[in-house]
Amino acid sequence: MIRYALACEDGHSFESWFPSSDSYDAQVARGLVTCPVCGTAQVGKSVMAPRLARTDRGAEPAPDAPQPAVPAIAEPERQMRAMLRAMREHVMANSESVGTRFPEEARRIHYGESAERSIHGQASPEEARALLDEGIAVAPLPILPDDRN
Repeated sequence: MIRYALACEDGHSFESWFPSSDSYDAQVARGLVTCPVCGTAQVGKSVMAPRLARTDRGAEPAPDAPQPAVPAIAEPERQMRAMLRAMREHVMANSESVGTRFPEEARRIHYGESAERSIHGQASPEEARALLDEGIAVAPLPILPDDRN
């Protein structure tokens, strides 16, 4: 697994894990890597310090040795993530999962061929754009970085 530091075109920084660099490239090309803050798929790699393996595995650190800083999430971001997670859980609990049939079922509901109800499922970026172009309201469900681990 490879961890990349990423940033969107609006300057939001985030990290994500990928099985390989080829997997990252393929996911970016398909528009699957999106900013967790603004949702844009215009993201790229940021400069990241390499993580080096330790050679002193059995040794205890010196008592006055500085401890590595643990990155903390600021309170506003923690609150935002909690609200996004709650929204996602509410949608999942109060809608029908239609899986990969989402684009077809959304059209059937929109055109009155199927009963009106809340649904969720999968659609490619192209399928979602086509639905929006037809006037069918769709929105991606947020996936937070810690939900992917």
